[in-house]
Amino acid sequence: MNVDRETIRSRSTDAVFERGENYRDEGRIQRLNRFDEIVTATVNGSKLYDVIVEFGGRSIDTRCTCPYDGGGECKHVVAVWLDIAANPPQDESEDIETILEDVSADDLRGFVRDALAEHAALRDQFLARFGEDHKSVNEYREEIAKLFEQHADPVVFEAIDFSRFFDIAEQYRDRDRYLAAATVYRAVFEEVDEKSNWIDGAYDHYARTIQTAIDGYADCILATDPTPEEFDRYAGVLEARATSEPPINSDQFWRELDNLEERYNE
Repeated sequence: MNVDRETIRSRSTDAVFERGENYRDEGRIQRLNRFDEIVTATVNGSKLYDVIVEFGGRSIDTRCTCPYDGGGECKHVVAVWLDIAANPPQDESEDIETILEDVSADDLRGFVRDALAEHAALRDQFLARFGEDHKSVNEYREEIAKLFEQHADPVVFEAIDFSRFFDIAEQYRDRDRYLAAATVYRAVFEEVDEKSNWIDGAYDHYARTIQTAIDGYADCILATDPTPEEFDRYAGVLEARATSEPPINSDQFWRELDNLEERYNE
């Protein structure tokens, strides 16, 4: 888990780096924990924001629930990175591994059941990892629609966190269940596109969300090695969004449709 100030500075603007440094010095990091190569933290800004920093070989992936849509990392991520660089957190996974060796199967089963009963997001990830069935596009879209309803006042100004849906899709992809993953990605880009007229802020965040979902959908569709008839059906999903109202993101969908057809015909 190697990270230094120069790396952090290179991934943020000078102004954001300075604000992140101030946030750390002011003690705004409320909680910071490490499990293996993943660091989770809560940072106190205008409200509490959740930050995830994942170290994976040469790459470092970050997520924050704040509405920042500028260049580079946000100040909350910078604050957490600076704290990691100054005081590398202890890896709690070692303690968990030690405890797991002594826990009985029945006790562990009971704990998992209780945790899944209390946390719907964890339950979704569990089902994606171990279950055989998956939700429909409309079921996922209904969940995403509820997020928009919760954040609308009367429109949506901040960045909604869709990471749990992308996590579910990744769980399916890890199991080579590409159509199940494509279902999740499709639900994300369809519902976010549908709700574009609700959005009045954090525009880059929503554009990136749609693009990430479109890219994931395209990759999964191609991974199934579809027949020409199947491909036309899957590509038709993107065409339907490209021609839907409001046409705010139509160019984005047309570009991906052209790219998908080119990749399929290679």
